[in-house]
Amino acid sequence: MTLQEFQQSIREGIPAELPAPKAYEPEINHAPKRKDILTKEEKKLAIRNALRYFDPKHHAVLAPEFAEELEKYGRIYMYRLRPDYEMYARPIDEYPCRCRQAAAVMLMLYVVIRRMDVMNSRRIEWLEALHGVHERELRYLAGDYKCFDDGARYADPSHPFTFDMDVFGRDSLYNRVCRTLTTGGSDCLARSLAGDPFDGKPISRQLIDERREAIDELAAMPDWRVRFLASGAAGHIDTGAIVASLQSVRAMNVPRTALSMPVVILSALSLTGFYASILMSAFGSLPSNIPVLWGVLQFFTVLMLCSGPLRKISREVGSMHERMRHYVSIIRQAYSLRDGGAVVDGGDASPLRSAELRRILGSLDGAPDSFHETEQILKALDRRGNVLGLILFDMFMLSDWFLLRRFLKWQERYLDRVGQWTAAMSRMDALVSMATFRYNEPQAGGAVIDEDDGVVYEARALWHPFLGNKAVRNDFSILNGNYYIVTGANMAGKSTFLRSLGINYILAMNGMPVFAGSLRVSVFALFTSMRTTDDLTRGISYFNAELLRLRQLIGFCEEHKNTLIILDEILKGTNSADKLNGSRLFLEYISLRNVTGVIATHDLELSRMADGHAGRFHNYCFEIELGTDVTYSYRITPGVARNQNATFLLKELLDGKSPRP
Repeated sequence: MTLQEFQQSIREGIPAELPAPKAYEPEINHAPKRKDILTKEEKKLAIRNALRYFDPKHHAVLAPEFAEELEKYGRIYMYRLRPDYEMYARPIDEYPCRCRQAAAVMLMLYVVIRRMDVMNSRRIEWLEALHGVHERELRYLAGDYKCFDDGARYADPSHPFTFDMDVFGRDSLYNRVCRTLTTGGSDCLARSLAGDPFDGKPISRQLIDERREAIDELAAMPDWRVRFLASGAAGHIDTGAIVASLQSVRAMNVPRTALSMPVVILSALSLTGFYASILMSAFGSLPSNIPVLWGVLQFFTVLMLCSGPLRKISREVGSMHERMRHYVSIIRQAYSLRDGGAVVDGGDASPLRSAELRRILGSLDGAPDSFHETEQILKALDRRGNVLGLILFDMFMLSDWFLLRRFLKWQERYLDRVGQWTAAMSRMDALVSMATFRYNEPQAGGAVIDEDDGVVYEARALWHPFLGNKAVRNDFSILNGNYYIVTGANMAGKSTFLRSLGINYILAMNGMPVFAGSLRVSVFALFTSMRTTDDLTRGISYFNAELLRLRQLIGFCEEHKNTLIILDEILKGTNSADKLNGSRLFLEYISLRNVTGVIATHDLELSRMADGHAGRFHNYCFEIELGTDVTYSYRITPGVARNQNATFLLKELLDGKSPRP
């Protein structure tokens, strides 16, 4: 296209006759597709606004095109009207105008509008991120957890309790709790739910109380938590890659002579002499070529010494900064809590009460300053791309030399704290997830942590968190060194009850809300055996797998002072008589240790253990009522179950009735 054709196209503006449709060109760099968050009415309004610029006679053609673009790309691009001329930054003289000054004003206005457009795009992205956070939480409240990490990678059948308690995997506890933005936060949350505290210290009442205080305080900051979660909405941040990137920058082999005091003094003297030569030359005391030669010498000296290291720094720091862009945003969001930076329930900002949160923020000391300094160093490195500026700044200020010194001081001052920062952010990330769970489950309450050295478990109105409103609540108490044989029919609620005991204990040990009217527990070790599976690839039968699990249990109990074991059907992989005798033998053996147990079984004969061990073995049951139908109460009561339902349900099946859920 010639210059005259370009100018004519500009003068024409919106054409009177519509050009032919133009195809979408994927090789051109396009803006990212916006999320489909507009309502039907908002989309209609957007299309009407776009059509205002065109003659009504074109609306019938353009409206469907604009609607399609809005649906496909989240924006109305008006592809049909894309200019045919090449688009690039042209000299102002190429634009048609009657007044060059007016053209310059229009150009400046365009620059301002483009800047406003960039700011508006960033604002839209931020609002979309906020909308995404709220949308996901609404899905949670509706019982849809598929948009959250399920933590299946952490599932370990050999773990003392996580596999049986559905801690990891689809629709698991982790799936409901996790909102983490970083891999470090995910690992931290997983370790905590698996019984390992954040900081590796033994679980204690003090640690749990501090954790609960931090969770409660963050739960009371819904606006801050939403902003925190939105800050990392671009994707899961790889903490390991961040650490590796920072460590690579930390380990960079850059000449450290710029930090030596003699070199600093020499640089200062050189600059002082250079400016003195300029003044003396101005007053005629020196030839004019002296300051010129001095400046040129300074430039080439600095260029030779600093050019290579600065190129290396630019490459490494630039790469690090790109990886850390979103990580920095969540660190800054976390740091905003410092000094009363958070607003609680719409009130005034107040200092943090939680000792745990204060420790985390204390560990982040220096992180925002470090990243601000990183940005300044990168800006200075970018300015080196201006050759004329580089020459002048190196001649008059030894700019590259002092930039190298600035990097070395930043490297020395901050990068030794990388591990401290990432550990603190991982803990904060996990705590935000726990606090969000606390906020989403207002019907749950807090557990009381007992200081007793033995096993204490006193629950009133206990239920399983996964069952929601349909859960039946039960009272149950466990005394140290006692055993509870739970009998009942199939589907009567035994396994669910055992899992209710275990999962609420896990929640209590993490300072998270428990699903009970009240719960008092002590700190003890937990081991479960409820979901043993065979392993044909390793030649392990079901019965062998059970024996291996029981051996693991015995070893676990020997290692821990106080243990609660929760078992569901011991020795399921053998015949009835052998199962009964083996179960009795195992319980008599384990009862001689400092172990407390809850055991569910279909074998009513096992309940006779209470006859020979009065005061230590207790019988409880989930009773059903058999009539024309089966009635399940799902309530645990003292005693031994009288009714079983297997024969009844099988007869219904053989009569052609559908199996019960």
